[in-house]
Amino acid sequence: MARVKTTVARLKRRNKVLRAAKGARGARSKLYKTAKETVERALRYAYRDRRTKKRDFRRLWIVRINAAARQHDLSYNKFMAGLRSAGVEINRKVLADLAVHDPAAFEELAAVAKKGK
Repeated sequence: MARVKTTVARLKRRNKVLRAAKGARGARSKLYKTAKETVERALRYAYRDRRTKKRDFRRLWIVRINAAARQHDLSYNKFMAGLRSAGVEINRKVLADLAVHDPAAFEELAAVAKKGK
């Protein structure tokens, strides 16, 4: 059986890692071993933070909704409970956007929430 050399595959693998580490400083983007460690760490952080981002945005939306609701003499949980009991199904992302960019519409929702509780 013929002997198989890994030259082409190894070089492709090496170049793929070095391209991925292109933005790193110093040896982290030049030497294969350190570049590989940098890329692996970056991929771990990217995987973890794709999940963390969802939590962070939900927290931000809740803070914004709470701040806007308190301007209309409602706490966050009373506002959300009022909307739910009034049958208004609108997600937190849209509510937070309304609170920031369209205060008049949010004021109408606050009135609906007050009637709903």
